[in-house]
Amino acid sequence: MRVLVKSFGCSTNFADGAILAGCLARAGYKLVGSVSSADVIVLNTCAVKGPTENRMIEISKRIPLEKKLIVAGCLPLINFERLQQEVSFSGAMGPAAGEGIVEVVNRVSKGEKVIALEETLNDLPKLNLPRLQSNPVTSIVPINYGCLGSCAYCCVVFARGRLRSYDIQDIVGRVREDLASGLREFWITSQDTACYGKDKGANLATLLHALCRIDEDFRVRVGMMTPNNALDILEELVQAFQDDRIFKFIHLPVQSGDDDVLKCMRRFYCVNDFKRVVEAFRARFPDITLATDVICGFPGETEEAFQRTLQLIEEVTPDIVNVSKFFARPKTAAAKMQKDSVPLSEIKRRSTMASTLAKRLSLMNNQRWVGWSGGILVDEVGKVPGSWVGRNFSYKPVAVKCASKLIGKFVPAKIIRAFPTYLESSVIQ
Repeated sequence: MRVLVKSFGCSTNFADGAILAGCLARAGYKLVGSVSSADVIVLNTCAVKGPTENRMIEISKRIPLEKKLIVAGCLPLINFERLQQEVSFSGAMGPAAGEGIVEVVNRVSKGEKVIALEETLNDLPKLNLPRLQSNPVTSIVPINYGCLGSCAYCCVVFARGRLRSYDIQDIVGRVREDLASGLREFWITSQDTACYGKDKGANLATLLHALCRIDEDFRVRVGMMTPNNALDILEELVQAFQDDRIFKFIHLPVQSGDDDVLKCMRRFYCVNDFKRVVEAFRARFPDITLATDVICGFPGETEEAFQRTLQLIEEVTPDIVNVSKFFARPKTAAAKMQKDSVPLSEIKRRSTMASTLAKRLSLMNNQRWVGWSGGILVDEVGKVPGSWVGRNFSYKPVAVKCASKLIGKFVPAKIIRAFPTYLESSVIQ
């Protein structure tokens, strides 16, 4: 039996997909790389935004009817009604199914229709399950599932549930195992890494300290942190980031520069809280890379509120701003705020303005790196033949050209040119 596992969306979903593929391979299924060569297709879906859900539905509808289709991941729990109405499928299951995928594929291959939607909402897949991943350098390590938030716009909580954290020793064990197999870059990921451990008397800073006690040469990228949870452990967190093996990179979503909008969004912080976290990290690490997220057109966002968001971006000058248009998601509180909705044309205008500003600031920030020399860890094959992409200590992507194979190596680089989304290095000798 030949199975294709295809993942979409966030880094956690790709980690989940690697485990699905690994468990199926261990069970004797042949993993293939195309729909045409597969008997069973597992789509590990994302549905965090309306356009993403639309894409998942369209991809699912294009699967030939003679194939067995299993729709996994977040979509089945976020909008199962639409999935049933528009897609012909043999199985549906939630995210992070782990070893459960084997039974579902087995039953589906025998002609059953299997619906297993909420089986994983209160569970944690084992961290030592087999994985099949394409990147030979980077390991994505989920440290918790679910979160403690109740954001008015977010539907992911319906798919990922409430906070469940792994034990520190289990995470350290997973990293040690991956290091032994040659992996060198670790993405510590979850829906909110800053809430890690609040369900079991630990925290993110404690976890980072434990990881840094491993006596090996590796790098850690810390995933998205909500400002309020980061603020709770700010001093400890900044101290933990002092280890040279932790990339000087933070992803701190602000979502709006207006406190009233943040309150309506049910974000448990104000603009000044966000700025306090940024200032604390920059005071210790002036070259830290800051990524943030902004939603344009949330219900009730006035022109003045939007202008405050632009002012905040201009003031804080993030390296990366992920700009999203607001789309009401099923079963969320924001979906009931229709009387305060912002016209779509206005949402598009605001999104364009925010994206233009973000691109200008990204280029400005990157230009400061021209002339910098230092080491990078090469973790990607470039899009152009003979090119590679590495990351410097601030997780800046650095493109280099070299005839030799560089993947997985620490190499010297000198930045000669800057673009909004990456840096270019001279040829490495």
